[in-house]
Amino acid sequence: MEKATAFEVMLSELSIALLRATAETVDGEAVLALERLGRHLGAQHATLVEFTGNSAVEPFIYTWSDPPSPTPLTTPEMVASLTGSWYHRSLLNGETVRLSNAFQQLPPDAVWERRYCESRDVRSILTVPIQVGGKIACAISLRSVGKTTEWPDLVVERVGAVGQILANAVYRKSTEAALHRNIAEIQELKDRIERENLYLREELRSIRDYEEIVGRSPSLRRALTLLEQVAPMSTSVLLLGETGTGKELFAHALHDQSSRRDHPFITVNCAAIPGSLLESEIFGHEKGAFTGAIATKVGRFEMADGGTLFLDEVGDLGMELQAKLLRVLQDHEVTRVGAIRSRKVDVRVVAATNRPLERLMSEGDFRQDLYYRLGVFTIQIPPLRKRLEDIPLLVWSFIQKRQAGLGRHIERIPRKAMEALSSYAWPGNVRELENVLERALVLSPGKTLKLDEAFAEGGAVTHPAAKNGRLDDVERQHICAVLDRCRWKINGTGNAAEALGLHPNTLRSRMKKLGIKRLTRQS
Repeated sequence: MEKATAFEVMLSELSIALLRATAETVDGEAVLALERLGRHLGAQHATLVEFTGNSAVEPFIYTWSDPPSPTPLTTPEMVASLTGSWYHRSLLNGETVRLSNAFQQLPPDAVWERRYCESRDVRSILTVPIQVGGKIACAISLRSVGKTTEWPDLVVERVGAVGQILANAVYRKSTEAALHRNIAEIQELKDRIERENLYLREELRSIRDYEEIVGRSPSLRRALTLLEQVAPMSTSVLLLGETGTGKELFAHALHDQSSRRDHPFITVNCAAIPGSLLESEIFGHEKGAFTGAIATKVGRFEMADGGTLFLDEVGDLGMELQAKLLRVLQDHEVTRVGAIRSRKVDVRVVAATNRPLERLMSEGDFRQDLYYRLGVFTIQIPPLRKRLEDIPLLVWSFIQKRQAGLGRHIERIPRKAMEALSSYAWPGNVRELENVLERALVLSPGKTLKLDEAFAEGGAVTHPAAKNGRLDDVERQHICAVLDRCRWKINGTGNAAEALGLHPNTLRSRMKKLGIKRLTRQS
């Protein structure tokens, strides 16, 4: 076989072997490739060195010698000491070092290189720099010991071809190793974060069982005891309480304390969505089911499959929707608007309302059978006026939660301010308390909390009606004060309902109950 043909065969075999090599077998295949190249070209020593950056050299070097030399011709320390030398600069500049007679051809400034060749009787050197990704990544080198060797252009070309194959394989191994290291580091980071999160969650549970539900009053503890009893079950729960008492927080706590905690918690505010859209929102619809149904929509029941569906303000549901909701609760199947087939769902329903369902049933506005389905287990959430001893805890909890976002740092609440907060009837409950405190934070640039003067004048402890009057009088007085401050706006920006923490319809109901009417002035 001609020498050129033999080299082409060898090059092909090396390419296949190194292409198939895994990260674990690349090193062995690289040394075998150097041996085959060295023997083919009659050299006694062959190396492949990896470079990083402009000056550093990887400590790992692929090397082959024949016969094996008692004094290594190439070591990591030896190559590292070449940094900045004539030989090293030449390679980093992309220049091939081709010395048929090293003793005669080494330049005067190659002091280290001359000493190296003389000490090991290296007569000829051929070193070809190899680029990977546009940078010098490796250098492949052949050396003749005890004799001189000519390195014609064809040999330089062949050595470069083998070097390129080796460099690609070594680079692939390095890339895979770096990838595995990165994956391991990412996994370790994820594991650490998960461990930290688990620890923090456990710490939070040990500090406060129900996270956002703050208070120690007997009435609140009774409600939480009922919550704790029913949470692990799939029983439907009906939460009753005035607007702003925290019914959604109770619903979240029921979900978080149940076996469904890892599945969705989906909320529907039955009072906030127009009746014409509510059916589609709860049950979903098929494409083309009605005008505007340009795509299929998954309803909240299906979204909550495996988890909990919270129906807030369920007392506002129309009679037709009540009938459809009852069927879902009975059959555990939901039918999208415009669909023929039903879909099985596994959903725990938690409903809430501030409306008197018994009265609505007697008036024919709420189905009795639906009430019994929803109210298998009922929890009455106490209004804030029945747990006034919780107000200091609620005040500090809210301040700590909101002050950073408002750029405040409150350290002191005057006794008079706390007494005013603790003595007021709070018709808007916790939501109204939060509104009052947020306004107070805005008005308190220092370290002491300052209440809005309008609040103190409108119904706090300083007003005679708040001290001696009936509860309805206190509530009427405060609502009138807020209405005056908001120019009797019940909807829109800056309205009284928002200031009181009430739904506009709830405020209208309260005004009707308390006989509050705006008087027109006679000229």
